[in-house]
Amino acid sequence: MGHLTGKTAIITGAGRSVLSNGRCGSIGYGIATAYAKEGANLVITGRNVQKLEDAKEELERLYGIKVLVVKADVCAGADNKDVVENVVKQAMDTFGRIDVLINNAQASASGVSLADHTTEQFDLALYSGLYATFYYMQACYPYLKETEGTVINFASGAGLFGNYGQCAYAAAKEGVRGLSRVAATEWGKDNINVNIICPLAWTAQLENFEKAYPDAFKANVKMPPAGHYGDAEKEIGRVCVQLASPDFKYMSGETITLEGGMGLRP
Repeated sequence: MGHLTGKTAIITGAGRSVLSNGRCGSIGYGIATAYAKEGANLVITGRNVQKLEDAKEELERLYGIKVLVVKADVCAGADNKDVVENVVKQAMDTFGRIDVLINNAQASASGVSLADHTTEQFDLALYSGLYATFYYMQACYPYLKETEGTVINFASGAGLFGNYGQCAYAAAKEGVRGLSRVAATEWGKDNINVNIICPLAWTAQLENFEKAYPDAFKANVKMPPAGHYGDAEKEIGRVCVQLASPDFKYMSGETITLEGGMGLRP
């Protein structure tokens, strides 16, 4: 029996993605794998249904848990509150509880300078990241209150350090950090833990970023002291397991920075 057996987690942006070498290529899928190994049932969302279905097939087959796939895209011009509430309703109808909310989904036009950024590109980052986090937290709050659950949000070094070519992404991630700290303050009385992770994992998206924008990649992405980038499942995913585990809890509102295998630095 795993640490999360009987619990239900919503993970946004959790479609299956692989690196050029065949290893896990996305943080969302790495987290989903770590949770499945601990016995949690999963609600996974994203824009690409095929990647979600591929994730569902593999996770259910390998780990014997149940996975609910819901297509969801929080974007400019959509009825985003309705999109998110549909995900939460399906989660409750299927599993009857929500114990963990992981807001991982994020899109952006990385590599485009601030002067050249369009409104559409800025909206892409804000809606997929900051607004999505806001709507999911609001919709899940009553159920997380019942289970004394956990919220795990994702910020980034792009906002902490002001990465070149990532103005919208950095703005969205800094907004998520502020939103999370407020939630930690307001929801502490409900025994809901709210934490932020600033990860550096080698992903298919980062791999593609290096190919498309080599100069921006070189300027922004530094090799961690450990000499390797974080593993999406073994390092990022396992931290998310720890944050939701009943026998391992961080103080609500902490920012956890992952240094590519160097451990945690609150």
